[in-house]
Amino acid sequence: MDKNSVQRNQDGSKRVFSIFIPKRNSEITQDILYTIDINCSIKTFRDVAIGVKEFNEFNNKDSECKEPNIDRLILGVIEQVYSYKN
Repeated sequence: MDKNSVQRNQDGSKRVFSIFIPKRNSEITQDILYTIDINCSIKTFRDVAIGVKEFNEFNNKDSECKEPNIDRLILGVIEQVYSYKN
């Protein structure tokens, strides 16, 4: 999570840039750049856009808010955004 990218949306959720870095890099695997909205009060998230070369390469217009369930990666991002004051 890029703490400098945290922005507050009009609805009170927070938008943040995040990078997924795979454990092993190859031609098939590469870093994935995510722009996500996080509703800290109910701990849900929504994928806004995704990219591999730059943020927001591909917008995800139909994305709905989801619960992270047991996804430790997204739970960690939500926790970091929730604890970050901006």
